[in-house]
Amino acid sequence: MAMVRVAPVTVQVRTDWLRGMPREITWGEERLPVTRLVAVRDESSAYPAITGPRTIFEVDTPAYRLALTFLHRSRRWAIEGLDDLAAAA
Repeated sequence: MAMVRVAPVTVQVRTDWLRGMPREITWGEERLPVTRLVAVRDESSAYPAITGPRTIFEVDTPAYRLALTFLHRSRRWAIEGLDDLAAAA
C-alpha cells in the first residue's frame, strides 16, 4: 500500500524531551502512541518561502503509518499523509 497524501490536518504531538522525536499524537479524541520512527527528513536548508523550514517524520502507530510534519516557523504539527497498516499487512 502506498502513503496517501491528505490535506494537512493539525494535531497535537507529545515529543521526547531531549531529542524532539514524536512519542504520542492526539488527533481529535483519538490518542495514538508512536511505536516506531521510520524516517526523518529535515528541510531546514531547502524549503518553500511561504511555509518556512519543516521537518517530516514518518512514524508508525498501532493502526496507521503517518507522515507527520513539524513547521518550524509556526511551531505547529500536521499530518500530511497516512497509510493503513492493517491493509498493508
